[in-house]
Amino acid sequence: MPDPQPPVAARRPHEHREHGAVRPDAYAWLAETGRPEVLAHLRAERAFYDLACAHLGPLTSVLREEMAARVPPEEISPGWRRTRFSYYTRHLDGSDYAQLVRRIHTIRGDSATNSQADTPSNDEIRAPGIEVLLDVATLGDGSGYLELGVTLVSPDENLLAYSVDTVGEEVYRLRFRDLASGRDLGEEIPRSYYGGAWSADSRWFFYTVHDEAYRPHQVWRHRIGSSPADDVLVLTEPDESFELHLRASRSGEAVIVLSESRSTSETWVLDAGDPERQAWSVGGRRHGVVYRAEHVRGAASGDPGHLLVVTNDDAEEFRLVRAPVPTSGHQDAGSWTTVRPEDPAERVERVDAFAGHVVLSVRTEAEHRLRLLPLDDLAGPGIVVRSRFPGGAVHLLRSTDYDAGRVSIDDRSHVQPSVWWSVELATGQQTELGRQLAPGHDPARYVTERRRVLSVDGTPVPVTLVRHRDTPLDGTAPALLYGYGAYEYTFEPDFDPALPSLLDRGVVFAHVHVRGGGEGGRRWWLDGRLERKQHTFDDHLAAADQLAGLVDADRIASRGLSAGGLLQGAVLSQRPELWRAVVAEVPFVDVVTTMLDESAPLTANEWEEWGDPRRPEDHAWMLAYSPYDNLPPAGRRPDLLVTGALHDPRVGVHEPAKWVAALRASDPDWSPRCLFRCEVGAGAHAGPSGRFGHLAYEAEVAAWLLDRLGVAG
Repeated sequence: MPDPQPPVAARRPHEHREHGAVRPDAYAWLAETGRPEVLAHLRAERAFYDLACAHLGPLTSVLREEMAARVPPEEISPGWRRTRFSYYTRHLDGSDYAQLVRRIHTIRGDSATNSQADTPSNDEIRAPGIEVLLDVATLGDGSGYLELGVTLVSPDENLLAYSVDTVGEEVYRLRFRDLASGRDLGEEIPRSYYGGAWSADSRWFFYTVHDEAYRPHQVWRHRIGSSPADDVLVLTEPDESFELHLRASRSGEAVIVLSESRSTSETWVLDAGDPERQAWSVGGRRHGVVYRAEHVRGAASGDPGHLLVVTNDDAEEFRLVRAPVPTSGHQDAGSWTTVRPEDPAERVERVDAFAGHVVLSVRTEAEHRLRLLPLDDLAGPGIVVRSRFPGGAVHLLRSTDYDAGRVSIDDRSHVQPSVWWSVELATGQQTELGRQLAPGHDPARYVTERRRVLSVDGTPVPVTLVRHRDTPLDGTAPALLYGYGAYEYTFEPDFDPALPSLLDRGVVFAHVHVRGGGEGGRRWWLDGRLERKQHTFDDHLAAADQLAGLVDADRIASRGLSAGGLLQGAVLSQRPELWRAVVAEVPFVDVVTTMLDESAPLTANEWEEWGDPRRPEDHAWMLAYSPYDNLPPAGRRPDLLVTGALHDPRVGVHEPAKWVAALRASDPDWSPRCLFRCEVGAGAHAGPSGRFGHLAYEAEVAAWLLDRLGVAG
C-alpha cells in the first residue's frame, strides 16, 4: 500500500500589518477552533499521526510495559503532620490516580522534637487505621482526563476543600467534604483556579477565580454552609499584566495573597483570625521590584508577629528583609529592615518559617540547595543541605507544622528516585524516612555529570549529561537534548520512569540549562528574555555543536514543551541541519500574532517576558525568531513530531496546527515526515493525566524518537 499522506490545510488569503511590515497568514482560519471545518482538520491530523506511527505499535507496547514496570503498583508518600493526624497520598494497585489518606498520630511526646509525621512503610500501605479522605479516581466523569487543583484540610481537620478539572482547561470545580461523614457539602463553586486558604476557625475558605483570559484576577471568600451566590469579593487585580496567587501561612495566622507580573509583585496579608477584615499591602508596588512574604508568629498572645520577605529590591539575586505585619493600613518598603544581605553567588528563591528556624531555598552553581538558619541569626552561614547525588537537587517537602523541630526533604536526580529525609533544623542531622520505589531500576547503572559549553557570546552554559554506564562518549551514541528557557523557571532533576528506556538503549540524555530559565539565578533569566531571547536559542545550538564528537553528530534529537516548544521551533528554523529529529510539544510558535491578541489567554501578563509587539522595537526582535514567520529552508529538514491539545489554555491548539500546515506547504517532499499528535478530546497542556496514562504518552514519543535515531527496539 502507498505511504499515508498528511492532510492539507486550505490556504486562505489573510495578512497582518504592523509597523509597516506585512505578514501573510494563509492559515489564520485555523484559530477558529469552534468551527466544524477546523475540528475536522484537527481530527484528520490525529488520524494521520496514528496511521503514520502504526508500525511503532509493538515498540510502543514494549516501552510502555517497561516504563510502567518501574512504577510500583502500590506506594505511599511521606506524610505531613497536623494537630491530630498525619496525611499522605497513596496509590493502590490498578489505579491511575492517588488517594488522600490520613491516620491518627502514633508518635507521642513533645511537639518540638516529635513533630515529624510518622511515615508508613509500603508494607503498611493498607494498614488498619488509615482513613481515605478522597479517592481521586472516583471523581472522573468519563472524559478520560482528571486533574486536582487544591486539596486543603481545614485547621480543625474536619473539612476538606478540593477542586477538580475533567477537561484540561484548568477550570476547577471547588467542593467541600465533611470528613466525619465522607460526604460533600451542598455548595459547589463552578469556577476556581489554583490556590486556596482556610480561616483559622475553619468557617471560611478563600479561593481565586480566573477571567476568560485564564488570568487569576480575584480572591473570593466563601462561608462554609452558605450558597456560593453569597460569596464575598475580597480583592481584585485590575492590571491585566498581574495575576493573583493565594496561600495560608504555615503559622496559621495569616493568609498571603501575591499579585505578580513577570517583573513586579505586591504582597497582601489577610488576618486568618479575622477573615472578614480587609487585606493590607506589605510594601506597595514598584515597577521591577519583586517580593514574597512569610509570616513569623509573635512571642506572646496578641503579638501579630512579623514577616520575612524575599526581595530583589536593590538586590538582583534577592535579599531577606524583616517587615511588620500590616494591621491597620497599607505600608511601604520604608518599614523593611535587611536581615540577610544579597549574596551575588546565591539566588534566594523562597523562605519558609518555623518556630525557631527558617529554611531558605537557594540556587548556587546551577544547583538547588537548602540553607537552615536560626531565627536569631539570619545573617549567619547556617547549615547548607545539598543533594547526595550527581546532578541532583534537594527540596523541602510539605511541612505544615509550624512548631516543628525538624522538616522533611526530598533528594533526587534524573536517575535516582526520591530519597526522603528528616532533617533536624538545629543541627542538620538527617535520618532517612523512606524511598520512592522503582522496581527493577538500579541507579548505579547510570552516570550523571555536569559539563559546560560556551555559547556564541562566550557565556558558559551548564549541561547535565545522563547515560548508561556502558554507553561511551566517543562520538558513536545518539543523543537527546532537552531545553526550556523562560520565566526564570527551572525543570529540576526528577526521576522519570520513562527515561531509563532511552538510556538502556544507548541514548545520551542532555539537559541544556539555557538562559531564560532560572538555573543561573535572576541574571540567567534576565539574559534570556525580551531583546536577549536569542541567547536561549544560541545556548541550545552551542550545546548541540559542542557535544558532537562526544555523541554521534548525525543522530542528535531535540525536545521541549511550551516555551521549550518555541525553543525547538527556533533551533529548527535556524539550524535544521543539526538535528536528526525534533519533538516540539505544545509549542508557542506564532509569537507575534499571539502576543498582539489581547483577548488570548496569558497575553497581557507575558509582554514582560517576550515583548509587546505593539512597540516597533519589540515587534522587530520577536519577528526575527518567531518560528511561524521564519520557516526553515526546504531541503534537509529533520523529522518533526509536534503535539497540541484542543482544550489547552496556555498554548492555543491553532499555533501548532498553523505551524505544521505552513511547514508542510513550504516543503511538500518532506511533509510526510512532519507529524502532528493532536488531543481532540479532553487533554491538557502537558499531555494525558494519570500516572500510567502519561507513561503511555511518553512511550509513544520514545518509540518515535528511537525509530528516528536508528536505535533498535
